[in-house]
Amino acid sequence: MSPNPRDQDPEADVRPPGFSRAGTRALEVAENLIYGGIALFLVLSAFVLLAVAAKTSWALTSDFSQQPLLEVLDVLLLVFIVVELLFAVRTTVEKRELVAEPFLLVGIIASIKEIVVLSVEAAGALGKGAEFDDRIVEIGLLGVLVVLLGVTSFLLRRKEREPDEGDRSPGQAAPHR
Repeated sequence: MSPNPRDQDPEADVRPPGFSRAGTRALEVAENLIYGGIALFLVLSAFVLLAVAAKTSWALTSDFSQQPLLEVLDVLLLVFIVVELLFAVRTTVEKRELVAEPFLLVGIIASIKEIVVLSVEAAGALGKGAEFDDRIVEIGLLGVLVVLLGVTSFLLRRKEREPDEGDRSPGQAAPHR
């Protein structure tokens, strides 16, 4: 009879802490159901927002002021944000990891949306002193935020293109920058 490896190493039978395979699988199914629910709500929200945009666009036929146009633009940019969030959820489910770039893009779009809205409001507040100044400061801060989010996205893409530090063989030098 050959000796049993477990007889020689008493720790060989000890399982690592955590869930069993069935527990892990159950959590994976629950995670997929939750992501599916989030995706469903995002899709429904996008369709509702499109309907709101269509209804607001219809108001443009009788009201030629900038307010309905601003509302349509605001809602359409919100649809854009919801669709980008849907893309982020899909990417997270496909890659089985949280990917930062889609969320950075959502932040950029949301900031630009607010810049557009604030620009129109600032034009209406021209000559009103503090109200105009507040809008300009907000626009400036959002502009800085867009630049920072853009730089962060650029740096993430650059990092993803570089090989991992552990991928080089022991005698291989690091690539020059």
